[in-house]
Amino acid sequence: MLYLAALLVHCVPLAMGQYDICKSWVTTDDGPSWEFYACQPKAMRMKDYVTVRVDPAGITCGDPPERFCTHENPYLCSDECDASNPDLAHPPKLMFDSEDEGLATYWQSVTWRRYPEPLLANITLSWNKSIELTDDIVITFEYGRPTIMMLEKSLDNGRTWHPYQYYADDCMEAFSMPARRVRDLSTTSANRVLCTEEYSRWAGSKKEKTVRFEVRDRFAIFAGPDLKNMDNLYTRLESAKGLKDFFTVTDLRMRLLRPALGGTYVQRENLYKYFYAVSNIEVTGRCKCNLHANLCTFKEGSLQCECEHNTTGQDCGKCKKNFRSRSWRAGSYLPLPNGSPNACAAAGSAFGNCECYGHSNRCSYIDFLNVVTCVSCKHNTRGQHCQHCRLGFYRNSSAELDDENVCIECNCNQIGSMHDRCNETGYCECREGATGPKCDDCLPNYYWRQGCFPNVCDDELLLCQNGGTCYQNQRCICPVGFKGVLCQQSRCEADKQDCDRAPGAGGSLVTVALGVLALQLRAWAGL
Repeated sequence: MLYLAALLVHCVPLAMGQYDICKSWVTTDDGPSWEFYACQPKAMRMKDYVTVRVDPAGITCGDPPERFCTHENPYLCSDECDASNPDLAHPPKLMFDSEDEGLATYWQSVTWRRYPEPLLANITLSWNKSIELTDDIVITFEYGRPTIMMLEKSLDNGRTWHPYQYYADDCMEAFSMPARRVRDLSTTSANRVLCTEEYSRWAGSKKEKTVRFEVRDRFAIFAGPDLKNMDNLYTRLESAKGLKDFFTVTDLRMRLLRPALGGTYVQRENLYKYFYAVSNIEVTGRCKCNLHANLCTFKEGSLQCECEHNTTGQDCGKCKKNFRSRSWRAGSYLPLPNGSPNACAAAGSAFGNCECYGHSNRCSYIDFLNVVTCVSCKHNTRGQHCQHCRLGFYRNSSAELDDENVCIECNCNQIGSMHDRCNETGYCECREGATGPKCDDCLPNYYWRQGCFPNVCDDELLLCQNGGTCYQNQRCICPVGFKGVLCQQSRCEADKQDCDRAPGAGGSLVTVALGVLALQLRAWAGL
C-alpha cells in the first residue's frame, strides 16, 4: 500500500507547462503499463556547477601587487591588490562565492596602466554539459560597468563561439550596429543578436552595477509579460527554427573590451582608476536532457541527466543497447499538455518491424549484415529507416518523422559557408568573418564583397602607412611609390624596374613631369 501511495503521488497529472514527470503507471483494457510523457529537470543555479577561466595570463591583479583608485576618489589611491595576501587578493573564484554580511567580494583585473594599449579580459564559464537558460544572465560589476563588452556562447564545449549580445555606450561606434532593445523584438526576431546601450552608460558605481542578458524578455515575446502563456512558448520552441538552440549553451564567454571611464574621456594622468571588477555572475537554467529526464545530478565532476524512455548518455542523446529498433529522437513539447516522449523501443516491440515512415515502399534484406533496410528513400531522407535527412537538408522539428516535409533544405550561402551542409538546427558552417544561420551576413569589422573580408584600416586608428588613405574601412589607397595592403611596402624595394622608373632614379621630378606632358600632347595631336 505504501508503494502504491508513493506511486500515485508521483503520478499526479502533469503541471501545465512544467513537464516534471516522465511516466506514470496506468491500467487499460490491455492491462497495466507505463504511459510515457516528455519531461525535463527543474531549473537551478548553474553557477554552482561551473568551471571558470580568466585570460589572458596576468590579467588578474595582484602579481605583482599594485595600488588602484576609484572613480569616487580618483586621486586617493589607497586600495591595494596583492595575490599573496588572502585579504587583498581578488581571484576568479570570488565571482561565485557567497558574500557574507553584504560585504562584496570580487575578481579584479590589473589597472589600465598600459594605456593606450587596450585593456582586454575574457571570462569563460564552462559546464561540460548542454544547459538550457530559463532566466536572465546577471553579471554584477563593482566600480563601474564596462563601456564596451560582448557576450558569446558555445554549443560544442568551447570549440566554436558565436556572438550572443553586444554591449556599448555607443553601439554604432563600437560595433557598427544600431542600438536595440530586446523588448522591441518581434516573434520572428526573438533570437536576433543585438547591441544594447542600456547597461554601459555611466550611472555611478553605487547605483547601477548589473549587466543582463534578457532571457525573460525574449520568453515574454511568446508567453506574455507575466510569462503566463507558457503553452505558447513551448509550442514556439518546437516550431520556430533555431529558437530552442538559441537558449542552449555549453559555455559562455564575456569579452571585456573597455572599462568604465567614469562618464568622461580617459584621463591619462591617472590610469589606476580604470579596471574591471566582477562580484557575481548568476546563470539560471536546466540540464538539457532532450525531454527524456526530469532529474539531473552532479556526478564525478560533471552534470548528468538521469535518463528515462530507454535512453542513455550525458544528454539522453541515444537509445540504450537492445532498445535501438528505431532511431533515437528527442522528446517534443507537442502535443500539449504532455508532449511526445519519442521513447526508444526494444526489438520485437510494436516498433520492431521495418519502418520507412512513408518515405519508401520497398525494403531489402542485407544477408551479411542480417538487417532489413528501406530502399530509395524519398522526400530528401536517407538511412536504414529513411529516418535521417540527406546531406544539404536538416530535420524540421515541427514535423513528425512521417511528414513529407520532415527534411528542410539548408540553403547555405554558397560564398559565406564552408559547404552546403548544415547542422541539425539548420545552421551552416561559416567561413571566417561570416555569420548568421545561412552565413549570409558579416561579423562586425567585416564587410561583404562576394564573401566577408576584414576591414584593413580605420579612419580613427589611421592604420594606412606612408600617407595612404583609408577607403570605406576596406582598403588603403596608396600614394605613388608605395604598395601593399597598408601601403607599407616601397615599390622600389619590391620591384627594381619600378625603382628605375621612379622619380629621382634617372632624372629630376621636373624632367619626368615634362616627359609625361610631352606624351600627352602627342596623343592629343594624333601623332
